[in-house]
Amino acid sequence: MLVSEMAETHSLRLPERRRPRRTQVERRAETRARILAATIESINEIGYQRTTSAEITRRSGVTWGAVQHHFGGKDGILGAIVEDSFNDFSAGLAEAFESLPRKTSLPRRIGTFVDAAWEHFGSARYRASFEILLADSVSREARAEPERNDLSWQNEILKAWTRIWHRLFPELDLGRRRTLMIQHYTISTLSGLASLQLLAGKPPPFLRDELELLKKTLAREFRGAGSGNGKED
Repeated sequence: MLVSEMAETHSLRLPERRRPRRTQVERRAETRARILAATIESINEIGYQRTTSAEITRRSGVTWGAVQHHFGGKDGILGAIVEDSFNDFSAGLAEAFESLPRKTSLPRRIGTFVDAAWEHFGSARYRASFEILLADSVSREARAEPERNDLSWQNEILKAWTRIWHRLFPELDLGRRRTLMIQHYTISTLSGLASLQLLAGKPPPFLRDELELLKKTLAREFRGAGSGNGKED
């Protein structure tokens, strides 16, 4: 009886569903993501200089021929990491504010802004991007090449912020010069904290307090800046 019951149970078992075949676009995207993730992991764990083509292929499980097919070579991978980092930064800020009610107070918007920005600056992707751009800057200086402002990480981040600044704080009218100064100050503070984290291998000891201080500083600077107040040439 037991054998027959087991046989009957086995016969009633539903056939396993086969996983749908991935499209070529999906396979390409998956391979690309694997290569980028492996490179970011390598840079964060063993540094930029030791992240060789052999290390990238070992960690990603992808042949170097496949890497070249997707990115052309190591420079293509590094450029994609930096580009994706800036795109994620801009998208992360926009997403953080999309979840807020329409009439959110200025202090809460400032807090959301700083927290979302730190999500980027405190990430492994940013740390890898920072090392890439630093190495690129040193390399160009050694070759006596003039600095290309369009590749400056400060300017790229500033562009990302400027695109959505008026969406985040539409009532503020600080004037162009003061707005740029505050943006540069915010970038300098966050990138400085990120650099400390990179050097120490862990978050700075007073990270939360320093982020709160940045929020209070921005709130003080923004105070009274609505409806044309504080406008500069």
